[in-house]
This record gives sequence, structure tokens and C-alpha cells, in this order.
Amino acid sequence: MWDAAQYLRFGGERSRPFFDLLARVGADLPGYVVDMGCGPGNLTAVLAERWPAAAVCGVDSSPEMIAAARTLATASAPRPPAPSAAGPVATNHAPGLSFMLDDVRHWEPQSLPDVIISNAVLQWVPHHRELLVRWADRLAAGGWLAFQVPGNFDQPSHAIIRELAASARWRTLLRDVALNRQSADPADYADLLARAGLEVDAWETTYVHILPGEDPVLEWYKGSGLRPVLTALDAEQAGDFLAEYGTRVREAYPPSPFGTIFPFRRVFAVAHRPG
Repeated sequence: MWDAAQYLRFGGERSRPFFDLLARVGADLPGYVVDMGCGPGNLTAVLAERWPAAAVCGVDSSPEMIAAARTLATASAPRPPAPSAAGPVATNHAPGLSFMLDDVRHWEPQSLPDVIISNAVLQWVPHHRELLVRWADRLAAGGWLAFQVPGNFDQPSHAIIRELAASARWRTLLRDVALNRQSADPADYADLLARAGLEVDAWETTYVHILPGEDPVLEWYKGSGLRPVLTALDAEQAGDFLAEYGTRVREAYPPSPFGTIFPFRRVFAVAHRPG
């Protein structure tokens, strides 16, 4: 379902919340770091650079993303093996960096992690509050749990997808596609994780991106929120849907000579288990 190249078209804008999140993680010398929903692995590699002595493992359920992650990490090294659910495969680029194909909902650690990070993933996971409590329970003493999720599902970019999917033209074709992406507010996550015994820092930020190029909001969502829709349609249908979505989203986010202004709210939480 996922297209790593399309996702990375706005890699700078997508990665900025990750760096803001990582800046508040106070782990000094973790031994085991896990990136939940690592995508194409470019940010997992940042974790390996920050903690070069750690075993850093990226976990993702998309074979396409894991293949891209292994290719990116090995750079000019020999072609990586095909994704396998058997376990993590270390890269030649950084011996401590590995990637494994697994569903974050069912992942079980090989040992208690010192750091669990999840960047813009949990909004795809139903009942992710329960998953967060389970991750908190699996942290090592002194461990850190950090995540960020989009908080803009009430904005036109998402509302238009839902409205089109419910329209007479598309509702039969898209009736089985799950579009109920969701996240909570910072106070909700703070309450949840504090009750799990963690010390919590939770906040929100609205980034005002200025996106270059033609139809940048359409191109942004072709790499993320539109993926379930495009996967459910054949090529001709997908083209028609994108044309309708593009027309409406251009009206909601009109271009300017300097680019298209695209506000994007995100919700963050960093939690520490006292050691």
C-alpha cells in the first residue's frame, strides 16, 4: 500500500516533528532502542547516529517501507534480503541498526527497551491508547516512551477525503476502507501515561508549512492519508478520485506566489519510567 518515494517528497516537513520529539528524550546511553512504524528508515538512522552504542531496531508492517529502509541504510552495500517476519536484519551500514517486518500492534520485544519512539503512526492504529499502556509496561527501568501523532483530522485536507468517500460516486467502492484516523489531545495522553506510572511531558504544535510546487497538498496526501483510498481503486478510478480531491483541496488551500500555506497540528508526548 505504501510508496516510500512519494512519502519522502516532503521529508523535511514530515521529519521536523520527529526532531522536536527526539529533543525531549533524555536517554543518555540506552542499550536497546525501537522505532515503531519506522517507514522508510531515514529517521531510524538518526536514532542510530544519536546512540551509536545502542541496538536500534525499526519496525514496520509495510514490506515496501522495510525494503526501502534496508536499501537506504545499506547505501552502496549489496542488495538487502527480502523483508521477513523472522526477525530483525542488521544492515552493513551500521551494525547496531536493523529493521524488521512486524505489526506494531503485536510486536513483542526481545528484551525490555530503553527507548520506544513512534512518529506519526499511532493514528493508523485502532485502540492505540491500550497499545501505549502495553508499551509503557514493557519499558526497562529508566526507559523512555515518545510519540507524536497528527491532530488535524478535522481540517479540510481530511474532511474532503471523507466527504468524497461517502458521496454517491464513491461510497460503494470505498465502503470497506477505514478512514477514521484519530488521535487524542495532549491532556488525554498525559492522563493515560501518568496512570501507567510514567512521568509525562505532553504538548501540541501547529506547524505552518509553506509547500512548493503545484498541488502540494494533494501530493502530500498521496503519500499518506490517501493511500487506503488509492489502494482500493483501480488506476482509472484512482485518477478520477485524485482529480476530484485535487480540485476541492486547491480551493481549501489556495496557492500563492511564494507557495501554499498548509497548517498542520501535531500532538506529542514523552514519558519516562523512573529508574
